[in-house]
Amino acid sequence: MPSRFALTTPIYYVNASPHMGSAYTTMVADAIARYHRLRGEEVWLVTGTDEHGQKIQRTAEERGLDPQAHCDQIAAEFAALWGQLDIYPDRLIRTTDPRHQAIVKEFFQRVWQRGDIYQGQQKGWYCVGCETFYDENELGPQHTCTIHLKPTEWRDEPNYFFRLSRYQEKLERLYAERSQFIQPESRRNEVLNFVKQGLRDFSISRAQVSWGIPVPTDPSQTIYVWFDALLAYITALLADGEAPTLDNALKKWWPINLHLIGKDIVRFHAIYWPAMQMSAGIPISQQIFGHGFLTKDGQKMGKSLGNTLDPLDLVNRFGADAVRYYFLKEIELGRDGDFSETRFKDVINADLANDLGNLLNRTLNMLKKYRDYSIPATSIAVEHPLRALAESLVPQVAESYQQLQFSQACNQILSLVQASNKFLDVQAPWTRHKQGEQAIVEEILVAVLESVRLAAVMLSPLIPQISLKILQQLGFGYQDPRHLHWDLTSWGQLPAQQIPQPPEPVFLRLL
Repeated sequence: MPSRFALTTPIYYVNASPHMGSAYTTMVADAIARYHRLRGEEVWLVTGTDEHGQKIQRTAEERGLDPQAHCDQIAAEFAALWGQLDIYPDRLIRTTDPRHQAIVKEFFQRVWQRGDIYQGQQKGWYCVGCETFYDENELGPQHTCTIHLKPTEWRDEPNYFFRLSRYQEKLERLYAERSQFIQPESRRNEVLNFVKQGLRDFSISRAQVSWGIPVPTDPSQTIYVWFDALLAYITALLADGEAPTLDNALKKWWPINLHLIGKDIVRFHAIYWPAMQMSAGIPISQQIFGHGFLTKDGQKMGKSLGNTLDPLDLVNRFGADAVRYYFLKEIELGRDGDFSETRFKDVINADLANDLGNLLNRTLNMLKKYRDYSIPATSIAVEHPLRALAESLVPQVAESYQQLQFSQACNQILSLVQASNKFLDVQAPWTRHKQGEQAIVEEILVAVLESVRLAAVMLSPLIPQISLKILQQLGFGYQDPRHLHWDLTSWGQLPAQQIPQPPEPVFLRLL
């Protein structure tokens, strides 16, 4: 039986259309899922939309819409964008799904019966945009939210609380025993420092919100949007048509191998979420990875600055693979990253059009000119420089993917492509052909085409459609990049006498 790998993106809030930040996280998650499928693993990729809470309620009112109608519209935009980016989640969960409400109620009851929920009075400054209470020292002048730059609201209301403080020692033990639980190291250190200051119980209900799931023990209160949304990771594991119970949801894919999130929500995932799982008596998710923020031309993106980045516009102008490649290669996962259109075009043209695409195109044209356009029956010695390099790189690339180091994986694969370009220039098959050295010409062409084939397979988690085009041009009949497998990275799988397709650029330069 193949091993299993389950991963999630955040459950995205539908207060507005999807932005580049949510697209980035989901592209990363899709690349991870594609890599694990390439390794023959059974994979379950979860993404979805968080559709409850006061912010949604107010946004819908401002638009003159019923909250559900607003959610339906924005959720459809998320689903459409994933298709445009060549992302195919195994489950696109929505928190307005009736089955999710059943899971939330059962989970709440488990935690309630554990004695970890009690009623108290919540006093504090509340940011509707964050759906979060803040202490005075966490706010800006005039009690302004430092994230949304809007005034917070003073709240004094009865709420239900989760006994987070009860799990202080258990969480510290978890972090000590599982050093890889929170990644990267900078996020782990932030969490450890926060927990060290002492954990306080947190409110898990709201009294002034009607758009949400009622508290099972007190319908006058609504379950806090974060308590609700985190449980979507569980709901998303239910099989189609399956009764919505925790036992059913947890039986196959739980615990989740990886929760991929932005660094702004690490606290919820690395502190609140494992404590909730402990309270409910279920195994704890295996890893939380908090990536960095995106900037544009060195500036923080925002509507007020007029420098937002529309992922759909980028895809429409440059294609999904170009967008995927830039954000996965140029931004080291875990660090903040910048988008510049000039840099974007330079990188894409250099790597995909020049190095990779042109290498394939000119080699196939030489095959057409010097070998009647069929793959020669020639073997490449183990010590051949391109074969030796390729065979040393394959395990390195696998390790980079395993460690979520996409930028490093790209550079490793590109080193094979660049070495092949250099090899072609130095060996000059056009000159050797004139000198009648046909056997050497054929060896050169096969070694380069085999290197391109390997590069295409290894790049397929990142640029699936370009990889597919390369393999099809080489004469392979693959119709879907999801049908590829890692075994194809072993040297020597370019069949003799195979007839490639007519050479044409697999990626046109961006202007």
